[in-house]
Amino acid sequence: MALAPEDQRLSRFPLLRDVEAQRLTEASRQARWRRVQPGEVVIDFDDSSDEVFLIISGTVRIAVHSASGHEVILGEAGAGEIFGEMAAIDGLSRSANVTAVHNSVLCCLPRTVFLDLVLQTPAAALQLLRLLTGRLRLLDARNVELAVLPVRHRLVAELLRLGRPREDGQLRISPPPAQHILAARIGARREAVSRELSAMAREGKAVVSRQSILLPQPDLLREAVRRAMGGDPARVPRKPPAG
Repeated sequence: MALAPEDQRLSRFPLLRDVEAQRLTEASRQARWRRVQPGEVVIDFDDSSDEVFLIISGTVRIAVHSASGHEVILGEAGAGEIFGEMAAIDGLSRSANVTAVHNSVLCCLPRTVFLDLVLQTPAAALQLLRLLTGRLRLLDARNVELAVLPVRHRLVAELLRLGRPREDGQLRISPPPAQHILAARIGARREAVSRELSAMAREGKAVVSRQSILLPQPDLLREAVRRAMGGDPARVPRKPPAG
């Protein structure tokens, strides 16, 4: 069965790659397609909605806020990734805020449709387990980093996660996150992040500009984080699998 353009978009998601074409066609008919602008709230913390969101294009930021208004950024998700699956699985309220970073197109699947797609396709169910396991591992790593690492190593760990490899082996982050965003991602103050980035630049461990942050020797940085974490290679920063 040939796929319509919308269905083809869904089939590109790793989670839905093995779902039958007919099921994807039916799911796309029941989906709600939404365009959001930068700064627009997609999900509110403690909201009772249970849709699952598939990012067709754009980027969203997942964060929580303390009673005093302090923001902790849990991560960002881009095209080909999903979010909101926890509420669909356990039926509880939302555990974080999700806000658009860039102009984004989202496919919003009703809870029952999402669960049917996954439960009726063993390969999709396994992929969902891998996705959740990857996110749990990342959360474990962040918790350990926050508990035992100084700001420098927490910043390095986050930059290693954000960096994209170049042909010469260096890692590049472009565009670079604002310093207050980096601070919110690692549980630090903006001033501390600014100070450590400047120190890394002086030491030749980072090349910082308005366009990018370049890590010339990422393997040395990984080794430094590994030693600081007690020498456990399983805790070296890695990006979790996409949805």
